[in-house]
Amino acid sequence: MKHQVDLNCDMGESFGTYTLGNDQVILDYVTSANIACGFHAGDPATMRETVKLALEKNVGIGAHPGLQDLAGFGRRQMAVSPQEVYDLVVYQIGALYGFVKAEGGKLQHVKAHGAMYNMAAGDAKLSEAIAEAVYKIDPELVLFGLSGSEIIKAGNRIGLRTANEVFSDRTYQPDGTLTPRSQPNALITDPDAAIEQVIRMVKENKVINTEGTETSLKAETICIHGDGKTAKEFAMHISSSLKEAGIDIQHIQKIV
Repeated sequence: MKHQVDLNCDMGESFGTYTLGNDQVILDYVTSANIACGFHAGDPATMRETVKLALEKNVGIGAHPGLQDLAGFGRRQMAVSPQEVYDLVVYQIGALYGFVKAEGGKLQHVKAHGAMYNMAAGDAKLSEAIAEAVYKIDPELVLFGLSGSEIIKAGNRIGLRTANEVFSDRTYQPDGTLTPRSQPNALITDPDAAIEQVIRMVKENKVINTEGTETSLKAETICIHGDGKTAKEFAMHISSSLKEAGIDIQHIQKIV
């Protein structure tokens, strides 16, 4: 059986034209870039530079909208209504779409960030707001969401192509949700353990949860993070490890 997966990374989460850091190297190893749109991180200059780099390296570009929370990096939950989430997503997609269009590219996907992503994963109404925003802007966009979550269900209902996302460096609860970052066992810091988890998810559609049992999920795109101390090294490691395991790294457009 042939196994293939998209490899994505959250990017453009810095400030200033020439402070892209790890992004420049990581773009050599991923197939999708989720670019911050200014609300949880990023600014116009960083958005422009990251878009240009992604286009140069033939990496699919996605908008990465979050809650309006620079101080908390978009990771703090907020009491927002579905209408507010819809407006936030439309606004931020529009901002990145402008830069992509200006550079002669085409927007590929949308992936919510942080608290917005996690809140919507378990909330049908918030997920519907995100999916509606994406669909009304461009029904050809792919909606990324936590594997099997309400985001995926909402995208499918409205007629979008969806990409079930899994995480290389996060642990999972029995219900398939990510362990909250506030808990001590939320992150996987051993790169070999992260690679082992990813390969199992792609090949077997299963993950060992925090209770030591198996949780079923679908893996169409893998998220890696570009802001860690060893982010560049991990990007190289996961790319080579997937290939060695017989897993093709492909653009999401060829998978969904």
